[in-house]
Amino acid sequence: VTITRDTIRVPFVEAKMIEGTRVAYLRLNEFGATAPSEMSAALRELLAQDPVGLVLDLRSNPGGFLPVSVDVAGQFLRANQTVLVVKDKKGNADTYRAKNGGLATNIPLVVLVDKGSASASEIVAAALQDHQRATLIGTKTFGKGSVQHVYTLSDQSQLNVTIARFFSPNGHQIDLVGVTPNIEVELTEEDVIAKRDPQLEAAIKFLNK
Repeated sequence: VTITRDTIRVPFVEAKMIEGTRVAYLRLNEFGATAPSEMSAALRELLAQDPVGLVLDLRSNPGGFLPVSVDVAGQFLRANQTVLVVKDKKGNADTYRAKNGGLATNIPLVVLVDKGSASASEIVAAALQDHQRATLIGTKTFGKGSVQHVYTLSDQSQLNVTIARFFSPNGHQIDLVGVTPNIEVELTEEDVIAKRDPQLEAAIKFLNK
């Protein structure tokens, strides 16, 4: 047996039209470096099919790079709208804003979230909720909204220290609080076993009303 050593690349983005509907579905698994380009390509393909609405699935997405979260949110927000504010303990704030050129700034939008949606996922969800750009469906998110800095000590051990926290455009703290969806829908173990997805079903129903 000949085995070839290679890099196995798992796409960050999954996209499709939901069967039997005119609703587009886009899942982001992680905010990795190539996620913005993958998302742009997926959005162009989906929007070309003239969907009545879009579901952005951020469930079980642990986060990733902060700049990527700004780029992802910018696909749905108008230029210069605030995506998040980062504040340190002294109150010094850095504001991150959406850039020009978002591809999906007008299409009706639902974002799916759950307790596994963390960090960058919460940044995007909170920004779209605060700007009333999307309706959040699912369960409360994880609550990871902090910035850490790693200090190397004299014995070469390392100390991870929180130096700042994330806040939504309207000033809501994310860290240890999470983001509460507009419409709460549970996904139980029984649902998973039966291969039901009441959260996605609720999103489709919302977009088709």
